[in-house]
Amino acid sequence: MIRRVAVLPQPPLLIPELAAGAADECAELREACLAAARRLTSASPDWVVVGAAPGAPAVPEHASGSFRGYGVDLGVSLSRVTAPETELPLPALVAGWLRERADASSVRVHLVDPATPPGQCELFGRRLGEPAAVLVLGDGSSRHGPRSPGGEDDRAGFFDNRVRDALAEADAHSLGGLDPDFAVELGAGGRAPWQVLAGLAAGGDWTADVLYSAAPFGVGYHVAVWEQA
Repeated sequence: MIRRVAVLPQPPLLIPELAAGAADECAELREACLAAARRLTSASPDWVVVGAAPGAPAVPEHASGSFRGYGVDLGVSLSRVTAPETELPLPALVAGWLRERADASSVRVHLVDPATPPGQCELFGRRLGEPAAVLVLGDGSSRHGPRSPGGEDDRAGFFDNRVRDALAEADAHSLGGLDPDFAVELGAGGRAPWQVLAGLAAGGDWTADVLYSAAPFGVGYHVAVWEQA
């Protein structure tokens, strides 16, 4: 059995209807994300999704929601089963949008609190077992350059280069070693989900393919696919 993990960012700008005038600027990132999502579906039509949200709220299976809170009433669903709309956190909304465009059947969303310590994140990952298709959602530092949302920090490049290299080498140990305090200082919301991946992939023999790594809007965005035969 082939197992695949897709690591993607989760900016609302991924969605053309939300990107408005920046839709064309996001085209390369969006295409990389959709390509990675399609590769997940080729491994399994049913995905396990890992993301971060304050308080780690439970996300019901088969739920549907809307990007209304981000400015556009665009509905998405976590499965092909019709369900009443509920308020979904951003990782679940993005996962639902990707599911529909990659023709996956369902996504089962697991959230961790962004402040979860590395060891607990890795334990969470190990407890997920060995699902065939896993989507990991999280952004890098929000402090790249003077126009970045978090304000410029010269260390942002170092941080996201390390993440990119770890993703390119399928290096779970390096992801597990990311410092949570440093990640907070740099506004890197993906730290906890990446460390769940570190636990999920620990000890395995994985190959990796980085499809995108840049900071087009002052935020580090990484797209990669890990595979284990």
